[in-house]
Amino acid sequence: MKMMKGALLAAALMSVAVTVHAQQLPLPMAASPEEVGLSSEQFKKLEAVTKAHIDEGLLPGAVMLVARRGKVAWVSVQGKRDVASGDPMKLDSIFRMYSMTKPMVSVALMQMVEEGKLQISDPVSKYLPEIGKMKVGTEVTGADGKKELHLSDPTRAMTVQDLLRHTSGLTYGSSGTTLINQSYVDAKIGDRSFTVEQMVSNLSKLSLKFNPGDRWEYSVAVDVQGRLLEVLSGGKKLHDVLAERIWQPLGMVDTGFQVPADKVARAAQPGPRLNGQPMTPRFKVDDGAPYESGGGGSLSTMADYLRFTSALANGGAFQGKRIIGKQTLAFMTADHTLNRPGRPAGLGFGLGFEVRTRIGDSAIEGSVGEYGWAGNAGTIFWIDPKEQLIAIYLVQVSDPDRVALRNQFRTMVQAAIID
Repeated sequence: MKMMKGALLAAALMSVAVTVHAQQLPLPMAASPEEVGLSSEQFKKLEAVTKAHIDEGLLPGAVMLVARRGKVAWVSVQGKRDVASGDPMKLDSIFRMYSMTKPMVSVALMQMVEEGKLQISDPVSKYLPEIGKMKVGTEVTGADGKKELHLSDPTRAMTVQDLLRHTSGLTYGSSGTTLINQSYVDAKIGDRSFTVEQMVSNLSKLSLKFNPGDRWEYSVAVDVQGRLLEVLSGGKKLHDVLAERIWQPLGMVDTGFQVPADKVARAAQPGPRLNGQPMTPRFKVDDGAPYESGGGGSLSTMADYLRFTSALANGGAFQGKRIIGKQTLAFMTADHTLNRPGRPAGLGFGLGFEVRTRIGDSAIEGSVGEYGWAGNAGTIFWIDPKEQLIAIYLVQVSDPDRVALRNQFRTMVQAAIID
C-alpha cells in the first residue's frame, strides 16, 4: 500500500511538473515522448546519467529539452542553480550561452543581407576599413633560434562570408601557442572592459593567421560581425540590434548581455569541480561590462532559446513573426567550408552553424543536414530537419568537462528516436 501511495505521489508530482513546464514553454507539451516517436525509457536513462553526474559533483545542474514535430517531447530540470546557495535549478534559470550567441548574430547579419544593406561577397573593409590593413603573419625561426613573424599582403580580401563561416584568417588567443595567438592575449582581445568598437580597432593592428578563405579556424569573427551590425545599423549597440531584430519579435524576454538586478537570483552558476580541480572562470552576469560579445556574451533561458530554435526549425518564423527568409536559412545551413582543412570529418560549417555533411565519418550520431552549435560552458543545441527535432542542453561546467558531457547528451538523445 505504501509503495502504491508513493508511486501515485510521484506520478502526481510529475504531472504537476509537466503542467508547470507547459505553462513556461512556448511549444505545447506532447502527452508522452512516444506521441512524437521518441522513447520515454531512453529519456529516463539520460536523466539517470545526468543525476549521477550531479551526485558525483561533475556538474551543478542541468536543464534539458527535446522537441519534435512542434511539441516538447521531454524536458528535465535537475540539480542546483547555485551550489553555494543551495538554490535548486529551475526551468527559467538564466545561463551564460557563450558561443550559442553566434547563430543569433549571424541571423541578424543575414537579415541585413536580405534588406540589401550588404552582400556576403563584400570585403569586410568596405564597412570596417581598419580590417583591410591587416597583413598575414607567417611564423619563421631565425638563425638565432628565435621565432618571428614575416608579414605579407593577403592573397585576397577577407569577405563577410569568411566571417560567417570562420575562414577569415582570424583566430582566438586561447586556441594555440603561436606568436599570433599570443598577440591576441597581449592585446586583450575579448577583454570585457573594451567596447566592440575598441576590440575591432585593437584586432586590426594584429596579423592574420592565414590567408582568408584558405582554411577553417574558429575565431573572433562573430565579434567582428557584431561590430558590422553596429555600423550597418547606424551606430546602435549590438544589444539593441539583436533586441529589435530577434529577441523582441520572438518574445525572448530573458535574453541579453547583462542580467538585470531583479533577475540575478535566477542565474545558473558553475560549481566546484571534483577533487578540488580548478573551475574555468566565468564572467559575472551583472558586471556592467561595456563589451557585448557577438561571439560569446549573451545570456538566455531554455524558453527563450527554444523560441529562437523553433523559428529556425519552422523555416525562419515562429508564432507569426519571421526573422529570416526560408531560402536564406537554407543557404545558411548549407556547408560553406567544402574541402577546406580545419573541420572534423563529416562536419562542415555554414553561415553561423555547424552542419553535418556525412553520417559515418563523425564520431557522433546524427542526420545529414542537421545543424547547430555549442557554448563554452557546456551548452549545446541542434536542429534536425529530417527528424523534425530540436534538442537543447543547458549547463555551466568547466572547460575540461564540457565536450564529454554534451557529446553524451547528443548520442543519448539520438537513441531516443524510435520511429
